[in-house]
Parts: sequence; structure tokens; C-alpha cells
Amino acid sequence: MQIGGMMMAKIGKILVVGLLFAGLFLSFILGFPQITKIGKAFKLVFGGLFKKKEGPKEEGSMSSFQALATAVAAQVGTGNVAGVATAITAGGPGAIFWMWLSAFFGMGTIFVEAVLAQKYRSKIDGEFVGGPAYYISKGLKKTGVFAKILAGFFAIAIVLALGFMGNAVQSNSIASGIKGIQGLENINPAIIGVVIAILAALIFIGGIDRIAKFAELVVPVMAVVYILGSIVILIMFAGQVGPTFAWIFKSAFNGTAAMGGIAGAAVKVAVQKGVARGLFSNEAGMGSAAITAAAATTDNPVRQGYINMTGTFWDTIVVCSITGLTIASSGVLGTTDASGAPLKGIALTMAAFSSNIGVIGTYIVAIGIILFAFSTILGWEYNGEKAWEYLFGTHKYNIIYRVAFSLVVFVGATQTLDLVWNLSDIANALMAIPNLISLLVLSPVIKEEVVRFQGVLAKERAEKAALAAKEEGAKAHI
Repeated sequence: MQIGGMMMAKIGKILVVGLLFAGLFLSFILGFPQITKIGKAFKLVFGGLFKKKEGPKEEGSMSSFQALATAVAAQVGTGNVAGVATAITAGGPGAIFWMWLSAFFGMGTIFVEAVLAQKYRSKIDGEFVGGPAYYISKGLKKTGVFAKILAGFFAIAIVLALGFMGNAVQSNSIASGIKGIQGLENINPAIIGVVIAILAALIFIGGIDRIAKFAELVVPVMAVVYILGSIVILIMFAGQVGPTFAWIFKSAFNGTAAMGGIAGAAVKVAVQKGVARGLFSNEAGMGSAAITAAAATTDNPVRQGYINMTGTFWDTIVVCSITGLTIASSGVLGTTDASGAPLKGIALTMAAFSSNIGVIGTYIVAIGIILFAFSTILGWEYNGEKAWEYLFGTHKYNIIYRVAFSLVVFVGATQTLDLVWNLSDIANALMAIPNLISLLVLSPVIKEEVVRFQGVLAKERAEKAALAAKEEGAKAHI
């Protein structure tokens, strides 16, 4: 156990330093697109959402919005509900601040990943595929065998991280959410696991189209329901919201708790847990979101980069923040269960939501975690399957992956919370390391793409102005 603890501590340090440095460096050299281009990014997202037709979609691809929805489906999961609670329990409310910071820099990282995924994507059996394995092998091909080894390592790591360890976290959280509903406390987790595995298999067997359509329909609805429920809770605790913000910032830097039940969490733990859970939630730096970005139909890689960048905003800045504020404001930190053990994970989030509106709050969290985790299972199945295809270069062996994936869904529902979270943290680090190396090495390529895209935007503005002038001239003539 001591060796395992030392390993987790080292992995935590690698994640914190690597992710924050990469995010800061990439954001800096690109002029902080998460600030300067966020308006354009949202315009691209919502502009495409409300158009009756987004334009023709290439065979074997998704629309830009479907790609974003599938990426967000994979991002918005247990990390937004159970992960936030776990981070606060271990690192205190200050962990929320470090989640925000990792998300801010993570938006720049996600932008870079999406651009590279589009630029270096390929087609396998008529379907667009891409992501870190492809931009590592193609972008770093001058390094010869090193690129192949690094790309292969990433592909194996993501199959393990999302297809197995992370997948187990999601099904485990669904089981916990269902058991938290009144009247279902004694349900056998094995039954839950079987049902989840069958439902998931029925969807992902339909391939990219069925997963994309599910994500496009369900993700916006589930996010709105959870956010509205959270806002109701925060309104009820309105008097505590201001002090909670102060508490978050204070404990982020000195590790002390001014109120509530958590006392003296070390700053380094708050940083480690905040960044680690932020990573698990928004996946910035892991490279998984880039896999769905590669399948999008778009006229320019940078345009898709802006669209995917908003996924991290919704995932962490919005949904994770609402969960964290609800927990910290409600006064449930330090609450214990019947056995005297402190509440953590989903149980803590449920306690926060039910603290003022009773059983309705429990249902909101339970339904939220079930939908979040289930959609993430589907998104991660797709991401892991594309990495599996990279390793074999064909779709022929996908059935093996799908069967193994479904079995892990079942097994994960029956395991303990601490075990699945620890395994997931290790797997996340394994896939983040090769991806971050490639992002830093390929940063000049991204810079060139962004500069080139500015010329595209200038041409679009000129054409728009010319068209407007022509229309005004026609009106004046009439």
C-alpha cells in the first residue's frame, strides 16, 4: 500500500506539472485563444446549432456539432459529479480553484489537439479517424521509429485508460447513483452492470452514426436539467455563495478551511486533486477529445479547434463549478454516514443537493450521474475503439474490443470507489505523457495553421462586406 501511495503521488506530480506547463505554453504562443477567440468559438457552436442544415456531411464523418456533442458526452461524466466531490473531500474547497485553472489552460490544449487531429486525420475502411496516435505518427515521422513507438504507446494507453479503467469508473458511478435512490438501496450492483452493458452495446454496435445521434440529442438536455437543478440549490443557499467563493480562493493557497467540516487540507493535495479531477473531467491533455474532432466535417482545422475548445468551458467552468459550489455552499462537508465515515463521491453530492429540497435533490443527482456516465461510456467506447483500430489498421477486430468493453462495464459496477479512481488516475497519466510530448513538439505547426486561418477569416470578412455593399447598392437602385 505504501508503494502504491508513492506511485500515485509521483503520477500526481507529473500530471500537475505537465498539464499546467503544456497548457500555459500552448496558450501563450497562440495568443490565449480561450480569451481572444472565445466569442468566435461560441458563435461557431450556436450558429451551427440553430441552422436548419449544417451543410453536407462527408461519408464516414460527423457534423461539427455532433463531433462537439460526442466529445462533451465523453467529457461530462462522473468527474463532474463524483470527481468534484472526491477532489473537495481530499483537497478541500481550494481544489475547485485548481480545477478552474487547469480548465482555463486546458481550453488552449484542447484547441491544439483538435486542430492537429483534423490536419493529420486518415480514413480506415471509409471512415475518418484521427487523434494523437495519428498526429504523433505523421507529425513526428522524421523521428522514425520513435514516432511509431510513441503513437503505439498512446493507442495502448487510451484503450486501457478509457476502454477499461475509466469505463469502470463510469459504470461504478451509475451503480452508486442508482443505489442512492430511495427504495433501490439494496439492489444488486451486478444487475445494474448487466443492464448498463446491454444498453450501451445496443448503441455502440450501431457505430459512429448512432453514437453521434445519441450524443447530439441527449447531451444538451442532460446538461440543462442538471444545471437548472443546481441553480435552484444555489439560489436557496444564496447567502453562502459569496463566502464560499472566498473560502475557495483562501484554501487554494493556504490549505485552511474557514468554514465547514474539512480542516487543514494541504495546498499540494488541493493542487493535485483539483488538476487530476479536472483532467479526468475535461480530458484536456489526454488527447481523447481530439479523436472525435478528427471525424468532424469542416472546411478548416482551426475552425474545428475553436468549436472543440468550448467543450472544456461547459464541462469544467460551468458544470464542475456548479457541483463544487453546491457542495461547498450547502454545509455538508464533513458529514458522516451511519457508520461514522465521512461522505464522499456521489453520496456527498447527493447530500448537498438534498440538504434543502429533500429527496428531489437526490433524484436530480441520480438521474444526472446516470445520464452523464452513460453518455461518457458511449463516447469513450468510440475513442478507445478508434485507438484499437489504429493498432490493427482495420475494423475487422472491433468486435473483440466491444465485447471486452461491455464486460468491463459490468465489472466496474461491482468494484469499490477508491480502487477504480486510483486505477483511472494511473491510466490517465500514461496517455497524457506521449500526447503532451507531441503537442509541444508540434506547436510550431499549430502556430502556422492559426496564422494561415487569419488570412481565411480576412477573406471571408472582405467577401461579406462586398456582398453587403452590393445588396445596399441594389436597394438604392430600386
